[in-house]
Amino acid sequence: MAILREQVMAALRTIQDPELFKDIVSLNVVKDVRLDGDDVYVKVELNNPASPLKDTIKRDVESALRRAGAHGVSVEVGGAARAPAGAAPAPARDVLPQVKNIIAVGAGKGGVGKSTLALNLAIGLRRNGAAVGLMDGDIYGPSMPTLLGIKGAAPAMHGNKILPFHVHGIYAVTIGALVEQDKPLIWRGPMAHGAFKQLLLENTEWPTLDYLIVDLPPGTGDVPLTLCQLLPLTGAVVVATPQQVALDDAVRAVKMFQQLGAPILGMVENMSYFVGPDGTEHDIFGRGGTERAAQRLGLAYLGALPMFTEVRVNSDAGRPEKNFEGDPKLRAALEAIVTNLAGEVSKRNMQPAGPSLTIQ
Repeated sequence: MAILREQVMAALRTIQDPELFKDIVSLNVVKDVRLDGDDVYVKVELNNPASPLKDTIKRDVESALRRAGAHGVSVEVGGAARAPAGAAPAPARDVLPQVKNIIAVGAGKGGVGKSTLALNLAIGLRRNGAAVGLMDGDIYGPSMPTLLGIKGAAPAMHGNKILPFHVHGIYAVTIGALVEQDKPLIWRGPMAHGAFKQLLLENTEWPTLDYLIVDLPPGTGDVPLTLCQLLPLTGAVVVATPQQVALDDAVRAVKMFQQLGAPILGMVENMSYFVGPDGTEHDIFGRGGTERAAQRLGLAYLGALPMFTEVRVNSDAGRPEKNFEGDPKLRAALEAIVTNLAGEVSKRNMQPAGPSLTIQ
């Protein structure tokens, strides 16, 4: 007996997006349904292109359709990095209109692993199928040339436009590749503002991207504040280490983003604990402080990245993808943070845009 379209749609309404907690029909991510007797083809296009839950949703849809009476089932699941129906439309913008989500990675102080985390977020999102860019906005201490393995390389040009490096599957621009190696960048705020705006935004030919990760300078001073105002942020991630001294500064970074009207996507605890050669775990800085701070502030906690020797080795060698290919505990920690971040972006894209505050 041929299956009816009403039966198919009823079955699909039983499938929830695990990140948004709504059924896939209400989210308007079911883009195509074709029936041929008791055979069914369904195309699902998730609003999160980096979702690691694609296979789970595909299995759930297949099972639901078979329970509804379908014999031959073909399910295609993809992603599009756009707000689903029901969400407020994104405002038109002049800055980077080809980028769907701009995520700032900040910290209240230096030395907490912000740049390392920003790069690994970009690599993780790319591994989950998204088109990803990385903008090195840490103009006083750009470490991305080393982390990316492009130290000493000059970017290609298209006319008067800088072409981002295409390395490790992501598109990256760093001011460290545009100045003399090892030269200190001694800039006052207005100079830094102009350099960032011209070199990294106006004069760079970014491709179409699902996500652009922006590594901000540490702290809450003039430079990160100005850069946040220049960029239409989807949201911000704040990185901290677990001890109270670092958390005090991280809370200040959170307040800065909130005062600018930038949503906080969550907090990450870096150097959460040390894993010894025998597998034992040592809480050098006092594990869990960032999670408690996130709970106190009413923010999402995206996860913890322990101290692994591989992270240092791979960072110094400019091979960040190796962090996802070696120690399974390291890979699991990074993938959990990436998954949680992608989920928070999806939730944010379901919400209407709030008013922004301008700091004079």
